[in-house]
Amino acid sequence: MTERGLERSDADATYVFAVCRNPDPSAVVGLPGVTDEAPVSTLQLETLTAIVQTVRARDFTNEAWQARLCDEQELERYARAHHDVVSAVAACCPTVPLPMATLYQSEERAREALANEADRFHAALNRVAHHAEWGVKVYVPSCPPDDSSRSTTLTGRSRPAPGAGLAYLDRKRGAQERRERRQDEALQAAEAVDAEVRGLATASRRLRLHGPQPSGEQRVQILNATYLVAEHRADELTLLTQALRERTGAQIELSGPWVPYSFVGEV
Repeated sequence: MTERGLERSDADATYVFAVCRNPDPSAVVGLPGVTDEAPVSTLQLETLTAIVQTVRARDFTNEAWQARLCDEQELERYARAHHDVVSAVAACCPTVPLPMATLYQSEERAREALANEADRFHAALNRVAHHAEWGVKVYVPSCPPDDSSRSTTLTGRSRPAPGAGLAYLDRKRGAQERRERRQDEALQAAEAVDAEVRGLATASRRLRLHGPQPSGEQRVQILNATYLVAEHRADELTLLTQALRERTGAQIELSGPWVPYSFVGEV
């Protein structure tokens, strides 16, 4: 949502973190935001409020931002600063977070552009009010070591015993069948987990599955989903997750509560 023309400006720009309803102005007092040159503040949009900060436009030109994307530490600093402001506001009122580096040439331009989206912001705020986002991940447990390649029939001789080749193939086939059965059972458990959590949640989304971790962890992820859950049902979700672990035997990870980024829609 960065406004065109900023790359040609040496003046200030207005960085927008979020749009909300009836925030407590003290919620953002003392937050550094993405720059230490101006405080985080509020910008009134008739019935809505934007959370903003004045920044130097030249720090957010396409060239400057591309350089920042290549600097992992600097990008993480900006992302964390942006999220800290959004989280502080979301803790006190319904909030729609905006993408990182949403900028306008001035407060007036920001006010005008955001006011034009008022209906969409109100719809999103109504959807997430008194709700939080929770993540649920389900994994297939790592398989035990496959010892089918180790022959017990050699007994010191250079040639395998009669029938050893057939026995080896049988072991390999059995190991493959066990892996497939474990995968099928885990997939069924994941679908059961998703169905029951969806029954408790207001909305849900399936996310892209994560591949193997750099740590070498062998677990295979078979469900990566996020759920919009009413605040008063958070304890119920925790208990349900524990019950599903015990009932299905699945490896289930529950994370949250988070600001409901996944359920505010395209703004």
